Amino acid sequence: MSDLAELRASARRSVQLQEWMNVEHCAAELLRRNPRDPEGHFLAGLSEKAAGRTHRAVERFERALALDPERYDAAVELADQYSATARHPEAFALLRRYEASLDNSPRYLDLAGRVYARIGIHERAWPLHRRANELQPGVPSIMANLAASSVKMARFAEALELYQELLRRMPGHQRNHYELSRLRQATGDSHVNQMKALLETSGLPPERNIYLYYAIGKELEDLECWDEAFEYYRKAGDAATSISDYDVGQDVALIEKVMEACNPTWLAVGAASKKPMRAHKTPIFIVGLPRTGTTLAERILSSHSRVESIGETMQVPATLCRLSGVSAANEISAAIVDRVAHVDAELLATGYFRSVRHRLGDKPMFIEKYPENFTFLGFIARAWPDAKLLYLRRNPLDACFALYKQSYFRYAYTLENLGRYYVAHDRLLHHWRSVLGHRLIELQYESLVFDQEASTHRLLTALDLDFESACLHFEANPAASATASSVQVRQPMHAHSVGRWRHFEAQLRPLRKILEDAGIRIE
Repeated sequence: MSDLAELRASARRSVQLQEWMNVEHCAAELLRRNPRDPEGHFLAGLSEKAAGRTHRAVERFERALALDPERYDAAVELADQYSATARHPEAFALLRRYEASLDNSPRYLDLAGRVYARIGIHERAWPLHRRANELQPGVPSIMANLAASSVKMARFAEALELYQELLRRMPGHQRNHYELSRLRQATGDSHVNQMKALLETSGLPPERNIYLYYAIGKELEDLECWDEAFEYYRKAGDAATSISDYDVGQDVALIEKVMEACNPTWLAVGAASKKPMRAHKTPIFIVGLPRTGTTLAERILSSHSRVESIGETMQVPATLCRLSGVSAANEISAAIVDRVAHVDAELLATGYFRSVRHRLGDKPMFIEKYPENFTFLGFIARAWPDAKLLYLRRNPLDACFALYKQSYFRYAYTLENLGRYYVAHDRLLHHWRSVLGHRLIELQYESLVFDQEASTHRLLTALDLDFESACLHFEANPAASATASSVQVRQPMHAHSVGRWRHFEAQLRPLRKILEDAGIRIE
């Protein structure tokens, strides 16, 4: 008996030290002695998880939980693995069932919070991160997860305090500097100077300073140091490009393949051959280039009593990938479009709803706001004949500059790639206009900003919704926001970002030439 206890203790020490070979050895020995040992299966699951063998980890955690239904650790680990394989409703059900059992486990409170966030249930994530931090204060990873969750829940003062404390403890942590810079408008240069000093003393190569470059650029822009701000954005983009292994030609080829496959005949034949499933709820797909006002439109519409938002699920491209049978880590390619162009549209609708049903409430309309679904509007139109398709547009150079100064978009790390991608996107928008006709509802960001009430009336009418004054006060919408605009959308409507590109007119001249050579008008 003491031998078994020592074996288990050795395995647990190895888990803490991430010595996975010993964990695997201990698990195998426990299961050799007793094939029905829950701890053996649990430890084997941790070993499989560490090795990236998700499906085998699922089997082990499921077995551990079946043998001992009280194992909340196995339940949360299993939910984590379910979420990694798009089994989001199952992950949600597990977390709800075991959440009350986690109250004294900082490790699994924190992991459960991360899983809730991954499946889009941010309202349930925040209390778990807060409790984990209460039980085990001062752990940087737990503090950082609580801070990120607080931002999504508009608890900005708490997030600010957490990031400041994290930087007092770890002044060289670049990601925390970056997150702090996004939280507030810089009013002085103290943080900029601190970050510049860190660059000088760290001796790190450019590719390891990317977050710091973006953070310095953002705060210099706040301080209206336009030229210097752009120089740091350029450094960030150049450094990211050096390690991104990205070819914009592949994205352009994808867009060209979509235009070739999703033509008017294809759409008509698909509709005639088999009527896709109609949902009990009407989806509103909000699309467009990122940073063109998609989050703003989402907050306005989800303030309506008949509309809810399920956020950016990314489940349209993920479902298309699964239907194609091509292993591509959920990245759509031209080859995948070829494979799914002739797949029954109902399979997209049913597969999508299977993945997002845990997010749906009781309102008759729901928003899916993944901006880059603009690539897949043809598939969406076939799968949901009753869906509302809302496309956001913005001044091309404002849109491009807003993309360029973010860390998220590989096609925007260089002005040349960004120009090529924007031109391809613009061609695709013209294609959708010809294919989708009146089904495509377009909304200009600048019109919304400068004439909020009239634009909101027109938008609601286009979506067959009655006007409600709450839509004019979207900043009061309490729902979580997990987008790059999570701070901005808590503010009333303003025009601070309109025409901002003009402060960088000289630097953006090469990009402007690419756009204008393609016939794109700049105002």
